[in-house]
Amino acid sequence: MEGKLRRILRFMELTDVFFAVFDEEDRLLFANRKYRETFFLEEEEHPYWPDLMRRNFHARRGTVISSPDFELWLKGTLSRRGKVPFRAFETDVHDGTWLWMTETVDEDGWMLCLASDITPLRAQGRTLRQERDIALRSSLTDDLTGIANRRFLMERLVDMIEREAETTGSPPGCFAILDVDNFKQVNDRFGHAYGDRLLVGFAQKISTLVRRIDCFGRLGGEEFGLVLPRMTPPEAAGAVETMLEAVSALRPFSEHPDFSYSFSAGIAPATCREDQADLYARADAALYKAKRAGKNRVCLSD
Repeated sequence: MEGKLRRILRFMELTDVFFAVFDEEDRLLFANRKYRETFFLEEEEHPYWPDLMRRNFHARRGTVISSPDFELWLKGTLSRRGKVPFRAFETDVHDGTWLWMTETVDEDGWMLCLASDITPLRAQGRTLRQERDIALRSSLTDDLTGIANRRFLMERLVDMIEREAETTGSPPGCFAILDVDNFKQVNDRFGHAYGDRLLVGFAQKISTLVRRIDCFGRLGGEEFGLVLPRMTPPEAAGAVETMLEAVSALRPFSEHPDFSYSFSAGIAPATCREDQADLYARADAALYKAKRAGKNRVCLSD
């Protein structure tokens, strides 16, 4: 078996197919020669994917990123990356190469990336396909915060419910609704521009605290949603409690260093006997319970 494994690894080094594996924290575990050459990686280097993209962006190499604001692009990309079991797309790199790339994600959040050079193929329609892909990404992204929008979040919620119906023995997933406390007072006191800044900062902080298999998005206004696959209600409550602590430590406005804020959350476990509307309603009822109990807390559905 060991000899067969060595031969498989040798073929991976010889092939012109791009091959890479990332773990559940998005850290590179393995990349073959072609992938390393194209994305400027040393042989024993194992960076996190965001760090790899960031350094190549600033060096004007690797993947072409058309957005002038890399961090905004990254935030939106990470809110969708690894959230579906499989996706395929075209991308180009600074040396003029065009790639057809696929991402396959397992139930633990590990990702297999494969890509093929499609530069020699007929370019007819490529611009149209690019415009289509940009429009699709825009339709799944919240304009203000750059994270996933309600549409993308609800699609992931349906995915979680369907997986729950198909699997046994694994923890049920949970859905959480997060609502910024006293947000109207922020707008009334400081103005809507400050309110927008608060929401952007909130989205950025929560995004750093979710797993790859989780999905965090904006539902609308000051309300956000969290899809938490394979998590029990106590585990979900613990995760959101960590977020509560992190947000309470934020000081979003340098002009008002004493200002802080909080949020409330309602959590409901998914079951195979209900649809997304029922699950959403139970999480919303739990949120209402948290608000009535004094805010700045998380409550589980009955």
